Amino acid sequence: MHLSVALYVGFYVLTSAAGLTESAPGSSYVAAVYEHNLVLNPEPQVPLSRPEALRHVEKNLQIYEEQSERAARQGAQILVFPEDGLQGFNFSRSSISGYLETIPDPQQENWNPCTEPGRHNNTEILQRLSCMARRYNLYLVANMADLQPCPLSTSPSSPCPPDGHWQFNTNVVFRSDGQLVARYHKQNLYFEDAFDSPPQPEIITFETPFAGTFGLLICFDILFKEPTVTLVERGVRQLIYPTAWMNQLPLLDSIQFQQAFSLGANVTLLASNLRHDYLIMTGSGIYTPFSATFHHANRGDPEEGRLLVARVPVLDPLGAGPSVTQEEGAVRDESTSSAADTDSGCCHQDSCLDSSHPETTSAVSPSSVTFNSSMMYDPFTFVLLNKTEGKLDVCQGPLCCHLQYRQSQQQGGTQELYALGAFAGTHTVNGRYALQVCALVRCAGLESSSCGQEVEEAETKMDFLLEGTFGTRHVYPSILASRHVLEQPEHLEKTADGRVTMKHSNMTGGLVTACLYGRMYQLDNE
Repeated sequence: MHLSVALYVGFYVLTSAAGLTESAPGSSYVAAVYEHNLVLNPEPQVPLSRPEALRHVEKNLQIYEEQSERAARQGAQILVFPEDGLQGFNFSRSSISGYLETIPDPQQENWNPCTEPGRHNNTEILQRLSCMARRYNLYLVANMADLQPCPLSTSPSSPCPPDGHWQFNTNVVFRSDGQLVARYHKQNLYFEDAFDSPPQPEIITFETPFAGTFGLLICFDILFKEPTVTLVERGVRQLIYPTAWMNQLPLLDSIQFQQAFSLGANVTLLASNLRHDYLIMTGSGIYTPFSATFHHANRGDPEEGRLLVARVPVLDPLGAGPSVTQEEGAVRDESTSSAADTDSGCCHQDSCLDSSHPETTSAVSPSSVTFNSSMMYDPFTFVLLNKTEGKLDVCQGPLCCHLQYRQSQQQGGTQELYALGAFAGTHTVNGRYALQVCALVRCAGLESSSCGQEVEEAETKMDFLLEGTFGTRHVYPSILASRHVLEQPEHLEKTADGRVTMKHSNMTGGLVTACLYGRMYQLDNE
């Protein structure tokens, strides 16, 4: 599905004619990500010997080999595999021992595991990955389990573990000749008993001849300042993102937040997820601030892997966007072969919502009755959309959200209820982080109590302008349509006073969620 991009206004640097320049080594490159239906260890809590663990990993490495060859045939210069893609998950600290390899620090040592296999013992996995990169002449990023002896650089707040060594969830990067060029240890663990967080957050980048600098993060890291925002603040515009993401509608579906981060941070994100239906894992993509190539399986789809390949522009490391052709500026859904083009991003008088409304205030519209309902385990304040078009405001604490909307008439008289919600506070379930969120969501039923529940499908199309004034510049916008299809906002804008505006019309599918997801990183520890 191709949707032409209308207008993108950068969240950190507003694009201008003078800023549309190229300063990176090449104007574009070919990236690939693989969503991997991994071969699992059926008993991850039972320790395996090293030979047994390697026999298991070999089944996944063989799939990696096949996909590396496929990606190379399609011209890929960099290929990303997902988190936990070689050994799986749900290990204990002791039961993962057979899978661990001690990965040398590429900043301290030059090593090509493929051509120098004898330099380090028990590095069979590193050797296979290195030779894969060398054989297919591409940069290869994989995720594996690393063992490091103490001290790695301990601190009073992060002493050496009792068993005398560290175990890390780790990204490794191999150059196209097989040399190991980067190693990143995951900072923000998500119920991972087998692994430690590193004593200090690691800000790891690597250089390529075709696209300049890339930065590394893993899964849950994307919701936190370290290392993700620090990478962006240091000018890194291209991020590598292996993940094992369990989808959670209506605000944190995998592709929804992957694209939201790309748009909000004005970066390219190469996101590779696992495919595991029982754990609701699916959703991968190649995202730039003005395009997306993505895949998201739906219920009933065959449980299989998916290789995505796309040509993407090199982003200027200083923050200016590149020149981009109309073909590149598109949202592409790899799960369907249909194609359609929307109108341009210009505001047509007969179809564009009025953006000249008065400034949103802290007072809720007198005609609107608010109610509280839980969404994503957080107590949102909601107001219902009781008309086919109108204007609404809803506030919670310092955050006020404004909506202008016009619903399309549905064939067959299908009734669907929508609500505008606001949340300003600290999320505390399965992680702790401070938020300010404005969200327009389809309710699961026709009762207000159903608002905030998970919904996958919708028929109501909506032209809308969603706006909030946030206490952070880190706001991540998303539009998710029926059956996990992304839509590219027609217009995004951030002003100096914290106001963020997202406008969209001419939807290709029914609206599930439109969201402005603000992260208050500075309040996380309060």
